[in-house]
Amino acid sequence: MLNCIDYFRRTKDLVRDLNRPSAGPINLHFNNKYPQPFFNQCLICLWKQNLSYWRNIHYTGGRYFITVMIALIFGTTFWGLGQKRTKEQDLFNSMGSMYAAVLILGIQNALGIQAVVAIERTVFYKERAAGMYSALPYTFAQVAIELPYVFIQTLIYGTLVYTMIGFEWITTKFFWYLFFMYFTLLYFTFFGMLAVGLAPDGRMAVIVSSGFYGLWNLFSGFLIPVHRIPIWSRWFYWICPVAWTLYGLGASQFGDVMDKFETGETAAEFLRRYYGFRHEYLGLAAVVTMACAIAFAFFLSFP
Repeated sequence: MLNCIDYFRRTKDLVRDLNRPSAGPINLHFNNKYPQPFFNQCLICLWKQNLSYWRNIHYTGGRYFITVMIALIFGTTFWGLGQKRTKEQDLFNSMGSMYAAVLILGIQNALGIQAVVAIERTVFYKERAAGMYSALPYTFAQVAIELPYVFIQTLIYGTLVYTMIGFEWITTKFFWYLFFMYFTLLYFTFFGMLAVGLAPDGRMAVIVSSGFYGLWNLFSGFLIPVHRIPIWSRWFYWICPVAWTLYGLGASQFGDVMDKFETGETAAEFLRRYYGFRHEYLGLAAVVTMACAIAFAFFLSFP
């Protein structure tokens, strides 16, 4: 009994001594918030995203399958239309093929990535709370991994459609077409990511982003040309990404065409009069389209 009491007292004294800080204690301190430097965090997140995309055949393979199907549908529907320039309706049809492709492919990209990002967001919150990496490297990996996949998608669609529709085979025009389609698919994809980051869940992201698609469609300048939009709402046309895409596609393909219609007006003059597209502003349209993709990717890191 005495041994038990003595053992209890020694244990109590030991606990009391351990609770007292020793002389000159040093608080636990880490020089960095995360175990890896920023560059290593980016590489780790990129490696993780690469494995995720490579194994997610339903997303990557499904996107390419839909792209090929849409390209074949548009190519057969508008077969040989690119060389027809005798009537205003021919130019309307060519612009319509670009307009429909931009919206259908772009919205498909945005909806597809929203499902992927919504599933990964829970994992991201847990890993960020555990101090594995910050939001910026994860955003960098999400953006960077889409660049090659969207580029392949653009090559598939652009080559098939450009050949089947029969746009003018000039190297600069072909690369302009690929350029605008590439950055258009990018900003749609990044916008889909951004909508998921801002919305509380994936379903709300789809609802909110659908409203923007409707506005982009309305103010794209195809259904309602810019000079027919009321002046108090015309500002939305100039900040609409789809409007700049159509500007670039139309100006690059037809902005310098001097073929005359039955009315005596050239294709370039009609494009300038009706849509307001000027070939000399093609560079500006390219910069703004590229800036839209960069802006959506930049704001993606803040949510």
